[in-house]
Amino acid sequence: MTRLGLLGFHSLYYGALDYFYQRSYNLAFGFICYGPDLAYIADKCTMEISEEAVIVDSSRLKSVVWNDFDRVKKGESYMAVCRHCKKKLSGSSTSGTSHLRNHLIRCRRRSNHDVSQLLSVKGKKKEVTVAFTNYNFNQEQRKSERPNFVHTRYEREQTNDGAVTSGNSSFDNKRSRFDLARMIILHGYPLSIVEHVGFQLFVRNLQPLFELVTFTGVEADCIEIYQKEKQKVYEVLDKLTGKISLSADMWSANENSGYFSLTAHFIDGDWQLKKKTLSFIKVDPSHTEDMLSEVIMTYLMDWDIDRKLFSMTCDSSSTNDNVVVRIRDRLSQNRFLLCNGQLFDVRCAANIIKLMVQDVLEALSEVIHKIRESIRYFRSSRATQEKFNEVAQLAGVDCNNCLCHDNPLCWNSTYFMLEVALQYKDAFSLLQEQDPLYKMCPSEVEWSRTSAITSYLKLFFEVTNVFTGTKYPTANIYFPEICDVHLQLIEWCQNADAYVSSLALKMKTKFDEYWKNCSLALAVAAILDPRFKMKLVEYYYPQIYDDSSTDCIDIVSNCMKALYNGHAICSPLDSHGQGLACQVGGGNESRDRLTGFDRFLHETSQSQNTKSDLDKYLEEPLFPRNMDFNILNWWKVHTPRYPILSMMARNILGIPMSKVSIESAFSTGDQMLDQCRSSLRPDTVQALMCAQDWMRNDSDDSKATSSHSALPLRTL
Repeated sequence: MTRLGLLGFHSLYYGALDYFYQRSYNLAFGFICYGPDLAYIADKCTMEISEEAVIVDSSRLKSVVWNDFDRVKKGESYMAVCRHCKKKLSGSSTSGTSHLRNHLIRCRRRSNHDVSQLLSVKGKKKEVTVAFTNYNFNQEQRKSERPNFVHTRYEREQTNDGAVTSGNSSFDNKRSRFDLARMIILHGYPLSIVEHVGFQLFVRNLQPLFELVTFTGVEADCIEIYQKEKQKVYEVLDKLTGKISLSADMWSANENSGYFSLTAHFIDGDWQLKKKTLSFIKVDPSHTEDMLSEVIMTYLMDWDIDRKLFSMTCDSSSTNDNVVVRIRDRLSQNRFLLCNGQLFDVRCAANIIKLMVQDVLEALSEVIHKIRESIRYFRSSRATQEKFNEVAQLAGVDCNNCLCHDNPLCWNSTYFMLEVALQYKDAFSLLQEQDPLYKMCPSEVEWSRTSAITSYLKLFFEVTNVFTGTKYPTANIYFPEICDVHLQLIEWCQNADAYVSSLALKMKTKFDEYWKNCSLALAVAAILDPRFKMKLVEYYYPQIYDDSSTDCIDIVSNCMKALYNGHAICSPLDSHGQGLACQVGGGNESRDRLTGFDRFLHETSQSQNTKSDLDKYLEEPLFPRNMDFNILNWWKVHTPRYPILSMMARNILGIPMSKVSIESAFSTGDQMLDQCRSSLRPDTVQALMCAQDWMRNDSDDSKATSSHSALPLRTL
């Protein structure tokens, strides 16, 4: 047989073999997808190719479109036969592939290659449910498998440019690019994912029509999404009738640099607590406090919210102290703050708890080391564990909790370790007597101090759980918890053990600084809780202040009245129009000089028989206490009864008394950007971090995404 004849024989042989496999596949696929009748039709379509036609090997053809076509030669002409619907088109090399691509867009029988075919619907619908079906032909390996349906919700946007439409099917490359960028933003994926070979292969096989995007391209898409989302947030803040409270956070990055984030907190018109990250600013150690305060003021004016600010929450530090004071003085000069900014400076409640926890862990560092080594020795071998169990029984230890190591980066796990170890202290002491190799047992004095000091951690753990575990983290929940901490610190300072009392005194010094800045805001927020009102202040203050409690209660009461009068003057319900005084700000000096007159006119124009909202609210009985009380819903319902006081409640309850997230509430480290984010340009980092926050809060699936930290966050 000649060489040419041998090649022809191979072509006929493999062509027939491909034809046989294709026919078997059509029968199997048609039977599963469409039933035996349509399977027969699919097989008949295959038989329409005459016996004289030869399937040509198309592996050398570069276009990916040939993944969905068979190239068939009949005589001197070539045909392209769709592998899905068996339609025959021109397959000549001079015909190009555009007509083949257009056919794939229209082909209704195409199987799982064109996602846009599955996404297309009739009419204009914002949400589309897509069912992806996985078929398994290996029955011997997985007999129990059934088709798996996964439903995904897509939010579709109108993109006029870049869309390819045919009939009721469409593929919009630009929209797909923005879907990819949103995915990267929402889940914190690295931008370099678009350059990963596995990702590119997945996209090509999923949608050959999608044009792969570069790192620079997806970065530009993310920034464009950020600009669009920023405009939406700007409009929300612009239409907001109430005040805005800020919180500030520091993030660590590589090369001794860091980022300073600002977040707006407010209660919207529907009485829902909201927060929006406004900026993510890169800072370095060379930035002075003046420079940082000026940068913050620039961003506030850029967002046009400097006139709407009510408070600013920061961690306790000397740098933050000076920055907040500078901003408060700047706003007070322009008369933008109520009560001369008396409640503007707020410190994070969870942060002061963390600072005191650090003092506790430092005081117990040696004992914690011994307990860790003791647990390591106990778990070193099976014989040691059996020996320890024996001495535990001899010591009469009846404990079902398991001894295990803590995570040094999570102080709650250290607290759990100490709690369990204290229950086994007699067993550890007895083991030291019987086992000469065990030498890390704490002494009796150390055990006694550990027991006393661990009670501090227990209180801090319970308080932190209240801060992070409530459904409605409004400002009113913090006052009773902080007061309990205050009372415990007073008691701990009187401990007979000088070591324990000195630790308590060290913690109380930090706490007193926090209390001086925040006690007034905490008390006012608690008074606006209809379950407590003034009664809660009258209950705690005598315990805290003793003989001077009456004067302290009067200070809180006077602050309530001053805040109410300030809101009454600004209220559009004011019958004398004094609300104009708050609208003018610092722009009209003559009107500013008459602000005191406006307040005097408001106070003296009311009839003596007419009670204010505040008076009526305080005189009425307390609302019954229950565990699932929604204070925002209560004020929403009672707004018609207390129109001015409800404005005040909206602003006070929106103060972020604690700004620590659930994920980092028990962390002993700082918030830190990961390597991928740290290597990006500062404006790109800001776009990704801000847009992620906005998208997560606006998403219907925000609860699902927040179950694991989507932020590229780790702790040191």
